[in-house]
Amino acid sequence: MELRVTESTEDELSIEIAGEDHTFMNVLKGALLEHDDVSAATYDVNPEQSGGQTEPILTIKTEGGADPLECLEDAAVTVREKATSFRDAFEAAA
Repeated sequence: MELRVTESTEDELSIEIAGEDHTFMNVLKGALLEHDDVSAATYDVNPEQSGGQTEPILTIKTEGGADPLECLEDAAVTVREKATSFRDAFEAAA
């Protein structure tokens, strides 16, 4: 997975996440929206309307002085924990 920051301010971050599709992006966006300091999280994967863009761009807006990069890191940890929990439950049920 390759990441490239396309825009960064104190309370907003846009980052291109190469090689991912709607499946991963929706999970990550959902984890971000569960974070108390995230006021908005969205992504765009529309090359025809985005001037040829082919990789998804995630945009995070925060409030209360929260660092959007730290919120992204927290969300990634949440996704990993949920995936591990699901895998463990699945293996236990098999």
